[in-house]
Amino acid sequence: MAAPSESVASMAPGVREADARYLVNALPRGTLVDSCVLIDVMADDPVWAEWSLDQLERCAALGPLLINPLILAEISPRFERASDLEVALAGLPLVKAALPWDAAFLAGQAFKVYRQSQGLKTSPMPDFYIGAHALVGQLQLLTRDAARYRSYFPTLSLVAPA
Repeated sequence: MAAPSESVASMAPGVREADARYLVNALPRGTLVDSCVLIDVMADDPVWAEWSLDQLERCAALGPLLINPLILAEISPRFERASDLEVALAGLPLVKAALPWDAAFLAGQAFKVYRQSQGLKTSPMPDFYIGAHALVGQLQLLTRDAARYRSYFPTLSLVAPA
C-alpha cells in the first residue's frame, strides 16, 4: 500500500459541511470492533485470541462495543448460515450499529487520497468506512490492522498492538 500524500483529516478543515462531527476531538463514546479481532476470538487464534479477548474486556469496561454491517459482512464468510453467525456473536457483548451517513463522505475522501497515492482498488474499501464510522461516531477502534487507519485517519483513537 502506498503512503498517502496527505491524510483525510488534513483535508477535513476545507470541507464546508453543516454537520462536521468528525472534526471534534472528544473522548470515545465506545469502541468499534474490527473484524480481525472478532475472527481472532471466534477462531481461537493461537497468536492473537488472548490479546483480542483482553482488549475486548478492557474496552467493554469503558463503554459499549459496537460492530457495523461491514464488519459483520467481513466475518460472515466463516459461517454457512446467518443463524450460525448470530450464535457465535451471542457470547460477545456487541451492539449492532448502522453506518452513519456522514461517514460515507469521509470514507470517500480517504479513498481519494488512496487513489492519488497510486492505490489499485477501484472503489472505497471497508476499512475506509470502518475508520470513518469510528471517527464520525467519536468511537475508538479496536483493531490489529492499525497501519491503514493511522495513515488515513491519524486523529482516530486506536486500540492496537504496540
